Amino acid sequence: MDRMMAVDEVVAKLAGKYPEQVEVLEGSLQPAVRVKPEVLLQVMRDLKNEHKLDFLADLTAVDAGDEGFKGVYHVMSWQPYGMLRVEVQVAKNNPRLPSLVDIWPAANVQEREAYDMFGIVYEGHPKLTRILLSDDFAGHPLRKDFEVASRRQSAVPKEV
Repeated sequence: MDRMMAVDEVVAKLAGKYPEQVEVLEGSLQPAVRVKPEVLLQVMRDLKNEHKLDFLADLTAVDAGDEGFKGVYHVMSWQPYGMLRVEVQVAKNNPRLPSLVDIWPAANVQEREAYDMFGIVYEGHPKLTRILLSDDFAGHPLRKDFEVASRRQSAVPKEV
């Protein structure tokens, strides 16, 4: 990112370069865009290499109910400081996104966590396996359609 270029200018440049694939999300507390999955890798490379938003601060997912899932990424620059939220909508029945590990190695662990919790498959990930739950765990517990089979009794006495 040019030392004088604000994140809002980066958003405008992305919308101009990818007019059909990048939507500017208005009314957010921080600059945000929604990107179509087919251009996610190129947009993220542009953000890192051309616009110097070179730190992947966060990668997670949201179960948006009938709308499917959102991949949510926060990328930032330290000098000058700026942060951008990038969202990608994916289908609920077969959630797949390209892996960002080749762009940001730190995406490795975060993609594994989103896979573990939501079942989103990150295509091209070097080792997409569970990271928080055991390998034999059935399902993905942060999905809205995940059903809890049973609840454990609390070890805390009722008097407390």
